[in-house]
Amino acid sequence: MRILDRYVLREVVLTWVAVTGVLLVILMFSQLARVLGEAAAGGFPRTTILSLLALTSLQNLSVLIPIGLFLAIMLSLGRLYQESEMAAMQACGVGIVRLYIPIGLFALGVVVFLGWLAFLGAPTAAARVQEIRTDAVRQAQFGSLEPGRFRSFAGGQIVFYAERVDADGMLHNVFVERHTSEKTEIVTAARAEQRGVGEADQTFILFDGERYEGVPGGGEFRMIQFAEHGIPIRLPGQEATASRREQRSTPDLWRSADLGDLAELHWRLSVPVMTFVLMLLAVPMARLRPRQGRYGRMGLGILIYFAYANLLAAARVWIEKETIPSALGMWWVHAGMLVGVLWLLSREYPGMSWWPARRATA
Repeated sequence: MRILDRYVLREVVLTWVAVTGVLLVILMFSQLARVLGEAAAGGFPRTTILSLLALTSLQNLSVLIPIGLFLAIMLSLGRLYQESEMAAMQACGVGIVRLYIPIGLFALGVVVFLGWLAFLGAPTAAARVQEIRTDAVRQAQFGSLEPGRFRSFAGGQIVFYAERVDADGMLHNVFVERHTSEKTEIVTAARAEQRGVGEADQTFILFDGERYEGVPGGGEFRMIQFAEHGIPIRLPGQEATASRREQRSTPDLWRSADLGDLAELHWRLSVPVMTFVLMLLAVPMARLRPRQGRYGRMGLGILIYFAYANLLAAARVWIEKETIPSALGMWWVHAGMLVGVLWLLSREYPGMSWWPARRATA
C-alpha cells in the first residue's frame, strides 16, 4: 500500500473505532439497565449479569458494526473534503477506484468478521444467553430454600414454607400448598429435604406429616398421615426454547424447509452483504459541496441506512408470510441499493476519473 492508501486507511479505521466504541458503550448501558431489571425481577445471581451483558452485546455487534463503518467512512472522508485534502488528491489524479482500495480492504476484513458473527457467533451467544437465563431462574426460584420465607414455584401452583433449616439442609416445620386443576393439597410435615437443587427435576421429601386434599368450597376433604411423602417439581428446561430461530445453527437453517427458518437464513446472509453495500454507498455520500459543513450529509446518510435496514426487516417478514418467493430472499433490496450507489457515483463524480491517472513517459 502506498502512503496515500495508508493515510486514508488510518483515518477510516480510527474513526470507525471511535464511532463503534461510542455506539457500543451506549448499547451496553441500555443492555445493563435491562439485565439489571431482569435480575431484580427474577432474583438472578450477580455472577450472571456480566455474562448476560457481554453475550447480548456480542449479539448486537451485527447491528452496530455496519452503521459504525458507514458513519466512519462518511466522517473521515468528509473531513478530507472539508480541509481540501480530497481536492489535492483529485488534482494529483486519484480516481474513485484508488479511493476504494484502502477502504475496501478494511471493509473486507469487517465483512469476514461479520460473516463469522452472523453464521456462528451470534447464534451461539443467543443459545448461551438462554441457557444462562434458564439456569439463573432455576437457582433463583428453585435453589436452596430460605427459612422463614414463603416461596412460590411453578407459576404460583406450589407455595412452600419452612420455619428453620439445619446446617445439613434439613428443613423443619414445613408447610406446602399445591394447586392443581381439580383440587388443592395442603401438606404439613415435621421435617423435609430438597433433592436435585438447580436441576430440571427436583423433589421435596417430607417426613412425619399430614396431607389434606379437596376442592375449595366443597365439603369433602381427604386427610392422609404419612411417614415419608415426595412432591416432584418439573422445572422449565431449555427444550421449550431450543427451537427459537436465532439460536439455531446455520446448517440447520440451511437444511430446513420452514419459511421462518429460510427468512432467518436470508437475514444472516444479509448482514455482511449490507456492510459491503454501505461501504460502497458511503464514499459518494461523503462528498461535500464547497462551504458545506463536515456533518452536512450525516442526517441524509442515517435516513438512508434506516430505510435500507427497514426494507430488509420487511423482506424478512414477507418471506415468512410467503408474500415474496423465498428464492428471491432479500437480494432485491441489495440490488436496488447497488443501483442507487451507481447512480449516486455518476451524479457526484460526473467528470472524475475512475482509475488512477497514468504518468506520461518520455
